[in-house]
Amino acid sequence: MGIGVSDQAKILFVKSATSAEMSAPQELCSLFDVEVADDWSEARRLMKQQCFDGVFSDTANDAPKKQFFTDSFWVIQKLHQGVAILDQDKKILWANEQINEWADCESVIGLPFYSWLEGGQWESGHHCPCDASTAKKQRISALYKLSSEVYFRIEAKPVRRGEQESGELLVIIHDVTEEQLYRQKLDAIHEAGVELSNLTPEEVFHMEVKDRIELLKSNILHYTQEILNYEKVEIRLVNQRSGMLDPLLSAGIDKEAAERSLEVGRESNGITGFVAATGESYLVDDVASDELFIESFSGAQSSLTVPLKWQDQVIGTFNVESPEAEAFSENDMHFLELFARNIAFALNTLDLLAAEKSSATQKSIEAIHREVALPIDKILTDAVNVMEKYIGHEPEVVDRVKRILRNARDIRQVIHKIGKDMAPGEATPAGATVDHHPKLSGQRVLVVDANEGVRNDAHALLERYGCIVETAESGGEAVYMVRSSVGSESYNIIISDIHLPDFSGHQLMLRLQEIMDPVPLALMTGFGYDPGHSIVKARQAGLHPNAILYKPFRLDQLVDVCETLIDFHSDVART
Repeated sequence: MGIGVSDQAKILFVKSATSAEMSAPQELCSLFDVEVADDWSEARRLMKQQCFDGVFSDTANDAPKKQFFTDSFWVIQKLHQGVAILDQDKKILWANEQINEWADCESVIGLPFYSWLEGGQWESGHHCPCDASTAKKQRISALYKLSSEVYFRIEAKPVRRGEQESGELLVIIHDVTEEQLYRQKLDAIHEAGVELSNLTPEEVFHMEVKDRIELLKSNILHYTQEILNYEKVEIRLVNQRSGMLDPLLSAGIDKEAAERSLEVGRESNGITGFVAATGESYLVDDVASDELFIESFSGAQSSLTVPLKWQDQVIGTFNVESPEAEAFSENDMHFLELFARNIAFALNTLDLLAAEKSSATQKSIEAIHREVALPIDKILTDAVNVMEKYIGHEPEVVDRVKRILRNARDIRQVIHKIGKDMAPGEATPAGATVDHHPKLSGQRVLVVDANEGVRNDAHALLERYGCIVETAESGGEAVYMVRSSVGSESYNIIISDIHLPDFSGHQLMLRLQEIMDPVPLALMTGFGYDPGHSIVKARQAGLHPNAILYKPFRLDQLVDVCETLIDFHSDVART
């Protein structure tokens, strides 16, 4: 509503610095109640003391040009930041519209600055910036918490009039609620990540691997719902051997979806398979428009899926869904990616603990077996020696000796079985490479050498791949062992030194050919001269050309020769 002449509006007229004698125009004085200021400094003083309905100035004045003045004033009024001028008593001399809006007041002018901020408090380590700014004569800022969901960053800076301090303060208030809540959520996710894999020494000692995994799953679900506020959740892990995506945990989704068979792949495996294949996060605002989406529960409208990565390798996926369209933002993606990194770290920690336990168990079993392996072998060779003497004479004694053979071999297998049962089934960390030689598993191997160290090495190196290893010290013992091992107990591989106490390698091969054909024999030498040309003669008698080993054993060469003999004699058996 306009102001009439009869209202006698109060006007401030600012004279020009170049015409100090000039007075306000007569026409202006006849219409309004006019107050005259000699310059803009006096005008500011008067405006603090009185309320004016308008300001006029001489065109020759050094005041800002009209367009600049009005545009700047309009911009400040419309800023999303609060702007205010305070006097020395922290009372508001002027404030823009944003402060009036926050204060829910038509005008805060004249009020104490903090009157509209009552009920809040300074964040820890922060204090009122006004006093500090006045004392230090510089800009000071501090964080103020008005409520649990409203945060302001308040900046104060002294106002100067030329070279002099005016005693006034320019205060700018920023609404940093979104930024602060974002930071708090990041901190909460970080703390949750620490807790995911935070096991006490007692828990590590007493909990089995499966119990640790269950605890981790429980923690993941708790923090997903508590901090991220997601109720529809599914996490799958990549099976590095099969390429399948095995379910780890799920909540709020259909049982059929949780048990759905998925594998790593860009097509036909939904968003989960695609994310596992590409390693890239995938956000869907409207599932109806996405061709990859496979429904996990009835009424799903939007989804967010991120990869679980450890050292740039995708080890799984984390999928959340919502019954609301556009339920997830870029910030949500960032939060979930961060939490997924924490989960990957926790999973790797559990893998390392499992691997450590498996390794410690394996070493214990190996130590036990190392101590009993050769004594059991000695029982076997002594038993077959006794049996050779009584065959055809004392059937009852022979039967009893055969039971001794079976029992001695059973003892060895029981020790191996206990070792496998004690070690965790999934004890290989993600990304770790393990040598698998399935051809060797279950293969019966006889190693003949007078050197105890060589026999021990054969046990240690071959049994890790599932071989059943027995040893003999001489050619005669080897012949007895082969003769007593028939049917399912016959040897698949025989490894012999070329110089035995009683036979050469060639002589042993000839003796064995009287018992079995073909003979799966490999000869080993210590890089020395073969004066009897045992290897050459053995080759002429049918030794495989690649069945030569050198001592001390090299694992890769030992495995290669064993697999070669297995393949060769399998082909012979088929023909």
